[in-house]
Amino acid sequence: MNLAYANRPTSPIPVRPVLEGRELTKSFWVKQGRGLFAQRARVHAVEGVTVRLDPGTVTALVGESGAGKTTVARLLAKIIKPDAGEVLLDGRPAPEARSRAYAAQVQMVFQDPFASLNPVHRVRHHLVRPLQIHHMANGNLEAAVADLLRRVALKPPDHFARKFPHELSGGQRQRVAIARGLAVRPRVLIADEPVSMLDVSIRLGVLNLLADLRDREKLAILYVTHDIASARYLADTIMVMYAGQLVETAPSVTLTDRPAHPYTQLLLAAAPDPDRLKPPALAGRGAPPSLLAPPSGCRFHPRCPYVMEICKRQVPPSVAVSSDHSAACWLHVDPKTQRVNDKHSLATERDSVDQRNEER
Repeated sequence: MNLAYANRPTSPIPVRPVLEGRELTKSFWVKQGRGLFAQRARVHAVEGVTVRLDPGTVTALVGESGAGKTTVARLLAKIIKPDAGEVLLDGRPAPEARSRAYAAQVQMVFQDPFASLNPVHRVRHHLVRPLQIHHMANGNLEAAVADLLRRVALKPPDHFARKFPHELSGGQRQRVAIARGLAVRPRVLIADEPVSMLDVSIRLGVLNLLADLRDREKLAILYVTHDIASARYLADTIMVMYAGQLVETAPSVTLTDRPAHPYTQLLLAAAPDPDRLKPPALAGRGAPPSLLAPPSGCRFHPRCPYVMEICKRQVPPSVAVSSDHSAACWLHVDPKTQRVNDKHSLATERDSVDQRNEER
């Protein structure tokens, strides 16, 4: 991928976010075992994640599979309900359920374009349905469908409107899915891995389409991906997730040029780079933890090359590395503060052990 960036300089003028999630937390319960001995176990999918989407910007949510990215996207889209935290639309609490009014402002594009379109209906049907439900056609459905197809660069529109999904390429299907999301004229577009199932040769076209929608229509876009290289190309801001928690946030160029968290450094080392002369030196070890029983303290500490004792006992605070760059890592906490926190953690552990012994 040619990294002639599609992101623009961030405006210095503060703006109010269109959509915001504050301290979002979500767990799922799964059954372990069979029959009478089956037990329910809790999966800690997302814990304390805060994300804001500003108009005319792309925010990328990056991390490995299982990091909780899609869960955050579905929480913001109101497809699932959070266990804790809140979703704000224009600074006001969003309705608990995904109402028609909310859906008209926040739309989601799903990962698999081969599953998100009904194979027995033509493209026209997929675009007409939201236009009819939300009364957006102004009495002229054909003109509205043609306009949607032109907005996603499917021309001539009459040619594509007649086709069935199986007659389209993967990239064309994803463009139809994006057009369907744009039919209700939303202010927020949540794109969950929109290019991961497409051929490399056509991914750039879809990314450029999202960048054009950001610039031309001032959409607030959440781009969910595991590919930090494409996030750097498209996004204005990158947020990195690991094991259900947010570990680093910064403008895209700042984060990829000067990563502050060891996990972000690991992601960048693993990303393809045509200018790299030597194979990447991956300092991290192991695999992501099970969210059924996540590690204590920093969840990255079993893999971290810089792990300290405090990392194993206490969750790191989010530290401001610079004015617009934060990372949740003990490496950026003052050593004196580390020692105070470590002593407090040890005292808490001793009190907990003493209490358990007394109960026995």
